[in-house]
Amino acid sequence: MLSNAPVTPTLPATDIERAKKFYTEKLGLKQSATQVPADSAMFECGNGSMLFIYQRPPSPAQHTLANFDVKDLEAEMTELRGRGVVFEEYDMPGLKTVNGVATMGNYKSAWFKDSEGNILALGQMA
Repeated sequence: MLSNAPVTPTLPATDIERAKKFYTEKLGLKQSATQVPADSAMFECGNGSMLFIYQRPPSPAQHTLANFDVKDLEAEMTELRGRGVVFEEYDMPGLKTVNGVATMGNYKSAWFKDSEGNILALGQMA
């Protein structure tokens, strides 16, 4: 059943070419050879997972749409910052970031926006 099925986050992009450039150049993802419609792209991620983007009119979401589980949050953030990725700062009840990182028990997370305004996250278990 679904408990054994891979999941592929699917994100909207108002400018598919700009989004492809962001995901390859800023995040370092490799575009998959998987056949997809011309106004979309599939990217290879860890452990055989994939990320799919497709062109559509703006559809802003104010929540995390995809999370990358990483082993070393600080190292990933340093590398992404070096590529121009800007991490969000939050200060709200139950969630406060310091230098872009929120610590929630034994889990740390950091959020950033892609070229299309989608909110993405990095997360690390301590």
